[in-house]
Amino acid sequence: MRGILCLLAFCFSCFGFAQNDQRFEEANALYNDGKYAEAIDKYEAILETGQHSAELYYNLGNANYKLNNIAPSVYYFEKALMLNPNDKDIINNLAYAQKMTVDAIDEVPQVGFSRIINNVVNTFNTDTWAKMAIAGIFLFALLFLMYHFSYATSKKRIAFVISILGLLFACFSIAMAFQKEALNKRYNPAIVFAQESRVKAEANKSSEEVFRLHEGTKVQVLETYEDWHKIQLSDNSQGWIPVADIKLLKTF
Repeated sequence: MRGILCLLAFCFSCFGFAQNDQRFEEANALYNDGKYAEAIDKYEAILETGQHSAELYYNLGNANYKLNNIAPSVYYFEKALMLNPNDKDIINNLAYAQKMTVDAIDEVPQVGFSRIINNVVNTFNTDTWAKMAIAGIFLFALLFLMYHFSYATSKKRIAFVISILGLLFACFSIAMAFQKEALNKRYNPAIVFAQESRVKAEANKSSEEVFRLHEGTKVQVLETYEDWHKIQLSDNSQGWIPVADIKLLKTF
């Protein structure tokens, strides 16, 4: 009985993918005909089924850009970039979409030791650092066995030195993997969707206004309290913004 249910579930999922492929082609045809709003409806219908891809978000970004929908175009290009960080078309189109935004916020550059560490950590993703750590441990184990069973003094010395280097490399990779994972957890970007949002000093409407943000601006969410998000800008400015005014990028 369980096997039959699994087979049925598989058949339904295949049918769902086939339907989404058809919708995607229909949406692309609408886009090519200049019917951008209708194309957006088709693309969003695919998203509602739980299917996500960089190509889908990229096309949604393009369709919204054609309609001058600032926040959605930036939002969907950013989503596409999260799934495919090295795609030049996504990077270029995101830059075009960001030019439509009102807020010009300077980025505070990292300096000193923290900059060096972050550059090293961001060289690879968490999985790659973890695989490198496993490779280092395997190298250590292999060469330590060679050291233990080798009779020649020179070979024992070489095997011992390289095995220690392998162990150090594994420890370094593990540390980088944990640091990368910590950075990923702290990284919680969002896009402002309100045409204009008043950012407060505290999480209540009667609090002092510290600055205003406009649609399409990217922020980092630091914490949440009731109906408010505490955000930080690239210039390190902070404040509280209503939850309804922004959309989180890491929500799929």
